[in-house]
Amino acid sequence: MAKRVTAAGLVLAAVAFMPCQLFAQKIKVGYWTSGFSLGFGAVLEQMKLAEKDGLDVEWVKFAEVNGPTRAIVSNAIDLAFAAPSTNSIGIAADGVPVKIVLATQIAEAQMVVLEGAPIKTAGDLKGKKIGMSPPGSATHAISTAILDQNYGIKPKEYSVAPGNEARLAQFLTQKEIDAAIIRSVTIAQMEETKLRRLASVVDEWKKLTKSSAAPILGVTIVYSDYLAKNPEAVAKFIVAMRKAVEYGSKNKSRVAEILQKAANMDSKDATAYASQWDGAYMASFEPQDITSLKRMHEIVKAHGGAQKDPPENAFDAKPYMRSKQLK
Repeated sequence: MAKRVTAAGLVLAAVAFMPCQLFAQKIKVGYWTSGFSLGFGAVLEQMKLAEKDGLDVEWVKFAEVNGPTRAIVSNAIDLAFAAPSTNSIGIAADGVPVKIVLATQIAEAQMVVLEGAPIKTAGDLKGKKIGMSPPGSATHAISTAILDQNYGIKPKEYSVAPGNEARLAQFLTQKEIDAAIIRSVTIAQMEETKLRRLASVVDEWKKLTKSSAAPILGVTIVYSDYLAKNPEAVAKFIVAMRKAVEYGSKNKSRVAEILQKAANMDSKDATAYASQWDGAYMASFEPQDITSLKRMHEIVKAHGGAQKDPPENAFDAKPYMRSKQLK
């Protein structure tokens, strides 16, 4: 009997010293490898922040912005971070069994014109041609709501030139549009073009909603069944995202290096991208963040971009609250 106990003790001792990776919780994570999803994903991957928190992550990368939401609909991935907020709320409203558990990206943008343009304020945009994100996007819905409710300019009182960031910058530089609503990182990369800022979308949103909560561009969504079975894994991944936001804020030169390697960016663009970290990323799911998401959905719905409301339980703050206990 003594020999058996000794043998059992040796086995337990061996297990105690096994690498923690052998017991890591598996999670399949998807994200879009472009736009502002890129920076967040690159830092998470390169710094192995989720792995350090005890997760065995399988990274699934998508070349198209709505790829992660489509993948989670088919249960091909467990979790998607920096997924478009409007689409994420939309699939929840359509009955897809997902939970929104974190706000990860701020819908940051600036209303700008060329230096020397006769347009002096956002209130002067009536009757003008404005470049902005395409209809159906969160930024488009927010921008049109701001023009309407903060400046009294109705959608029919201006024309929209839709496009991605690079396209909008080109339109503005070539004077094909009167104004553009583009991100600060794009403006930082347009060094040779002199611009004048009319208004900040974030500040205008706070004025519109009479709150301190920023408009939210990206969220983290998780398949409901995975969350039910692995609540601790989801909380740990949120811890990793919170650490990524903090790391990027304090180590912008390192972020630029990571972007050069992960995205083949040149030094100038990578530095400009990293410099905008604080205005682009967040990792929060406080009550005001959920309220901001719901308000955004109301605006999207009012402008015909949605038909139904998501169930109340689609917004689940429990993993976020648990993450604050773990960190």
